[in-house]
Amino acid sequence: MPASEWSSFLGELEGLTPLRQDTRVSVTRPGQDADSLRARRAAAETAQIAASPYLSLESVTLLKPDDLVVYKKDGVQEGVFRKLRLGKYPCEARLDLHNHTVEQARRALLDFIRDCLRLELRSVVVVHGKGERSQPQALLKSYVSGWLPQLPEVLACHSTLRAHGGSGGLYVLLRKSERAKQETRERHQSRLG
Repeated sequence: MPASEWSSFLGELEGLTPLRQDTRVSVTRPGQDADSLRARRAAAETAQIAASPYLSLESVTLLKPDDLVVYKKDGVQEGVFRKLRLGKYPCEARLDLHNHTVEQARRALLDFIRDCLRLELRSVVVVHGKGERSQPQALLKSYVSGWLPQLPEVLACHSTLRAHGGSGGLYVLLRKSERAKQETRERHQSRLG
């Protein structure tokens, strides 16, 4: 722009009051904000799980090495629980806690559940071992079996079949992600519609 035009332009601006403006740039991208919000929300929920006072290391109800573990939250359908109990859901991930201390097992379990939720996995196996040689017996099994029902993301768990470790492991059913719930709703509506 030539100097004379610039001077003329500045003359036109004389006496005007500048508008206050926000110095932050706001960019909205359709779809990405919702995904980003969901990811941040999931991260906050899992951080809350890790910081929670439950999953105590203080006390535990001791189980025996061959005890079956059975847990189902209210609202879980009997058919879904039966399918879990019979090992009919595919194992999408597996956590082996052999040779872990109780504290290491707690951290590993929380990290594992967080990762499974992030990856939207539903059916997983946690191997804690029977604890026949531990003192006291079945210590890790007792802690893991007590911790899983305390996690809001765990809908059900049951001791595995002999082929998958028997009473030394657990089938664990995790809640669906919001995206998976929405897909299920849409699928059911399209069948009804």
